[in-house]
Amino acid sequence: MELLLWRHAEAEDGDDDMKRRLTERGEKQARTMAAWIREHQPKDMRIIVSPSVRTQQTVEALKLPFETIRKIGPEACVSELIAASGWPLAQGAVLIVGHQPSLGRMASLLLAGQESDWSIKKGALWWLSNRVRRSEAQTVLRAVIPVEMLG
Repeated sequence: MELLLWRHAEAEDGDDDMKRRLTERGEKQARTMAAWIREHQPKDMRIIVSPSVRTQQTVEALKLPFETIRKIGPEACVSELIAASGWPLAQGAVLIVGHQPSLGRMASLLLAGQESDWSIKKGALWWLSNRVRRSEAQTVLRAVIPVEMLG
């Protein structure tokens, strides 16, 4: 299984967390990363997205069908992200467009075996996959791409 974790792009400050919109810079970040994802995306990629305005705006830059899942919103825990993605047994690939701290905690659990507060920058993409070697399940970090590296 391929698992892509995409943190929403830069958003405005605001009192209603669910309604915060992308800044102009955030819109550019979303378009830049979306172009990279479209060029490199794995086959059979399912896209799941938090219902927040900023994640919806981020994923819209991809111009691909996606599914909004309420349980992977800003307050999501890692177990909810794992359940929504089907990790590690789902077929194909899953792209999660979501939030900190849950995306970073998920990455740390899958790569280091425990939840820690790892930081995923706004607009960045982490790409993981899983494999079995010598009867042992392994998580492989394929890429970490901060959006600033792309343009």
